[in-house]
Amino acid sequence: MPAIHVCSLARLASVVEETDASHLVTLITEGTEVVRPPAILPERHLFLAMHDIVEPQDGMMPPNETHVANYLDFIERWDRNQPMVVHCFAGISRSTAAAFIGACALNPRLDEAEIAAEIRASSPTATPNARLVAIADRLLGRGGRMNAAVAAIGRGAFAYEGVPFALHIGPRETAAAAPFAPRQLPGSA
Repeated sequence: MPAIHVCSLARLASVVEETDASHLVTLITEGTEVVRPPAILPERHLFLAMHDIVEPQDGMMPPNETHVANYLDFIERWDRNQPMVVHCFAGISRSTAAAFIGACALNPRLDEAEIAAEIRASSPTATPNARLVAIADRLLGRGGRMNAAVAAIGRGAFAYEGVPFALHIGPRETAAAAPFAPRQLPGSA
């Protein structure tokens, strides 16, 4: 069964190797050295530069609509033949938010609360970045349900680094799948 594997930067190489992942998403502060594992082709690696913050702060890049739209486009193109790895610096906030967003986007009929509960059961430290989730909730038209689901699982246990975990994703729905179309951001034409 296809899966999104979540890990920290320190565990990136080992998780990609152990899972035989074909796709990689990096959500990390600009300037952080990230060595793409050799098994990941450059076109299958999405690098999203952002700080792990929920409110804008001077000198820091908050997660924004462009980050989330680019991620949604990338994950929709994933064929799900091999796993995807999403990572941030600690494997606790940005990467767990990305896994949650990906699961919601790829499984529009699944209940958001069930997906969030699966994340909590898999990772006691997971604390999905609320700003990333709120943006995705709006772009996916979830009416606040993604926000509520993440709020319901609460803040995870304190840790410097999360333990890697997998969030299983159902197979691609080929019969009813719509053709890929890039997402338009509000105000862009």
